[in-house]
Amino acid sequence: QVQLVESGGGLVQPGGSLRLSCVASGSTSDTHAMGWFRQAPGKDREFLATIRLSGGSTGNTYYADSVKGRFSISRDKYMSTVYLQIDSLEPKDTAVYYCADGRPITATMRTMRGYSYWGQGTQVTVSS
Repeated sequence: QVQLVESGGGLVQPGGSLRLSCVASGSTSDTHAMGWFRQAPGKDREFLATIRLSGGSTGNTYYADSVKGRFSISRDKYMSTVYLQIDSLEPKDTAVYYCADGRPITATMRTMRGYSYWGQGTQVTVSS
């Protein structure tokens, strides 16, 4: 079992920035990647970014086309905490942001089924 706890969400004005954190604990030795998704009211959960944490592609990052250039995923050197830096926030970024952990393959890296564990989510609201 892996436990994930997100933090860093809040209310921010358009154009602002946030850094979300996700701390993983438990059986993390089987983790191959950690990612971020978000879900806005009335919408499906969507993939944002993921980072490889094991194997030959450790450190490789992957992004949804819609967030490239504004979102940046990174990890601490112990690979127990993953961050999502979000810049130039827009009202459309308002959503609950979720951290995910799992063993996705290339075909499932950008899908929910690639991940086995999920955090409880952190709310991000962008409004003036």
